[in-house]
Amino acid sequence: MAKVLVTGGAGFIGSHISEAYIKEGHDVAVVDDLSSGRLSNLQNIINDKKFKFYQTDIRKLDALDNIFAEFKPDIVSHHAAQKSVPHSVDDPKDDADKNIFGLLNIISLIGKHKVKNVLYVSSGGALSKPIKGDEKSSEDDYPSLESPYAITKFAGENYIRIYSSLFGYSYSILRYANIYGPRQIADGECGVIPIFVGNVINNKPSILMTYSDMPRGCTRDYVFVGDVVNANMLLSKTPVNCPVNVGTGVEISMMDIYETILKVFNSNQPIKVVGPRLGDIKRSVLSAEKIKKLVGWVPQVELTKGLQILKESMQ
Repeated sequence: MAKVLVTGGAGFIGSHISEAYIKEGHDVAVVDDLSSGRLSNLQNIINDKKFKFYQTDIRKLDALDNIFAEFKPDIVSHHAAQKSVPHSVDDPKDDADKNIFGLLNIISLIGKHKVKNVLYVSSGGALSKPIKGDEKSSEDDYPSLESPYAITKFAGENYIRIYSSLFGYSYSILRYANIYGPRQIADGECGVIPIFVGNVINNKPSILMTYSDMPRGCTRDYVFVGDVVNANMLLSKTPVNCPVNVGTGVEISMMDIYETILKVFNSNQPIKVVGPRLGDIKRSVLSAEKIKKLVGWVPQVELTKGLQILKESMQ
């Protein structure tokens, strides 16, 4: 069994991953400043003898150094990040501060404390190339880099790659598609599903941002959080030393998402159509053939089933 340090481990995705590591018998330390994460997300494991929680910011190098020295991780799963595309446009310095300088703190300590395996969370959507026809974005495509967020995530990938040879660690870069599932909050930057679901439950109209040539809204690749957890567990055992897409390969429009939610939640709430959002990519769908070939990962939960699981978790 390994010692696993999960940054951002009290968040929506990180908490599910932290739970999975505990279930597999690993020792887990979560580092989270709780700016968006919640301790309640960790309620199933917070009293486990194999679990530790540290509340700090990844930009605080001395505090992080003490945590690394005390816990001595074998694996670092780096989920902590500034995740908002619009915020990165409005405040690129803050975006870079968290997504680059915070990451460099983590990398420096990975080298200092001789961590063996690193999982770095990137963005499949923000790093997509412009696609046409039936194309899907692959890891070999050069990303379009349409926002400061995309730029910092792509820079992060390259920092991880360069320092792996200098510090001698193995790594995997996970380019997530749009993830949804239990514990996700409608904070405006988490994908439309929790926003739409919250509006449907509270009998409020939703807003659909569209382009003139895409009246049903932008398209995205949506993957259930349980499938993402499985990808993390496989890559923890078998590092691939390259980026891999973690998505379904299914391109679906925002309007299709909304209509599926209406069916699952038995609602007829209306939706208001407005113009596009600055920094948005029109179409995004990921090819997941590489991760399938390398570690055998295949998504198991299709959208309707995932939404039903989400609905049941809310009851």
